[in-house]
Amino acid sequence: MNFIDRRLNPKGKSLANRQRFLRRARQQILKAVREASGDRSITDIAGGERISIPMDGLKEPAFRRAVQGGMRDHVVPGNKDYVEGDLIPKPPSNEGGSGSEGSPSGEGEDDFRFILSRDEFLDIFLDDLELPDLIKKKVRHSESFALTRAGFSVSGSPANLNLMRTMRNSLSRRIALRRPKPHELSELEAEIRLLEESGDDPERLSELRVEFDAKVARTRRVPYIDPLDVRYNRFEAVPKPVTQAVMFCLMDVSGSMTEHMKDLAKRFFMLLYLFLTRRYRHVDIVFIRHTHEAREVDEDTFFYSTETGGTVVSTALEEMKRVIKERYSPGDWNIYAAQASDGDNTSSDNSHAASLLADTILPVCQYFAYIEVGAEYKDWLGRETDLWRTYKVVAKPGGNLAMRKVRVRSQIFPVFRDLFSRERADHG
Repeated sequence: MNFIDRRLNPKGKSLANRQRFLRRARQQILKAVREASGDRSITDIAGGERISIPMDGLKEPAFRRAVQGGMRDHVVPGNKDYVEGDLIPKPPSNEGGSGSEGSPSGEGEDDFRFILSRDEFLDIFLDDLELPDLIKKKVRHSESFALTRAGFSVSGSPANLNLMRTMRNSLSRRIALRRPKPHELSELEAEIRLLEESGDDPERLSELRVEFDAKVARTRRVPYIDPLDVRYNRFEAVPKPVTQAVMFCLMDVSGSMTEHMKDLAKRFFMLLYLFLTRRYRHVDIVFIRHTHEAREVDEDTFFYSTETGGTVVSTALEEMKRVIKERYSPGDWNIYAAQASDGDNTSSDNSHAASLLADTILPVCQYFAYIEVGAEYKDWLGRETDLWRTYKVVAKPGGNLAMRKVRVRSQIFPVFRDLFSRERADHG
């Protein structure tokens, strides 16, 4: 979003002050946009967003005389109560126009509200982010179109006139209808002129005149260029391929995952989905939840259905492998995955999960982000979970596996920006 301040600089205010004000206003809007994302569904980005920012955040700072303290000289002509030299007592601190109970007239300043369009909302929300590995692949869905040549047409714009094809048709028609050629008429005309000057062979002269008149009449009946000869270049709108992506959301829903942890995961998944829809025209989303077994579910079941059981991470990776094989060929789709877990896993499953991730999942993924969520009021104290240690062995510097830890909501967006920052994309 661009802010344009067309007001003239008043006396005592410089352009630098105005620029600081615009930067502060943009920060207020950015903060409001990030806070507004918490109540949205992952795929709910069809519209814009109603944004509210406090009026205090848009006020320009200015120097004012302090209400308390200081010496002032007042000249009040015609005042009956005071004369020059009298001291006017200040009102008590609990009286006046300020306070928290509102104004006597019932008027006040509400928050400043406005509506951002979908594009404005996402431009602010995803500012300065980039995908580490945006590969263009073959696609099946096409929504954009490009004009391509599609032969010729007998009607069209003069700008699309095909001169070569028009003259070729004209020549073919003139040859087929035996239209006299210009040099034939010139030769007959010259021969007639010679016979007229010499006066010899009047019979031959009469025949040549009849032949000349016939050729001239035929020339008039068969025009040089006929409307039937005209051809125009024809164009058709051909679908233009658009890249597509699929986003896999994997989450542990065992008994150790609290509602707070699921909320952290939802917020991260939503950010990733918003981001992918800005880079790809078509984005499919697949929800896979697991305990000791995994299954593909819809969004409501993914976040809100309760289950109990142990934790076997490899089942989610196996389910993802199956879905990719059946519906999302790596040659046709850009595959992204985000996994959220509290780090628990059955010890006997760690080696199997590591081999699946390294040998099967990562080779077909553009990017795999592992987010380890924790309790809001409980610190990790530097302890590494079983799953964190397992994935840490697989992760390679500059690879497509990224790992981060999140404990509170305020950490979601900084972690997301760290994973998809433009600097990381350029050097990752």
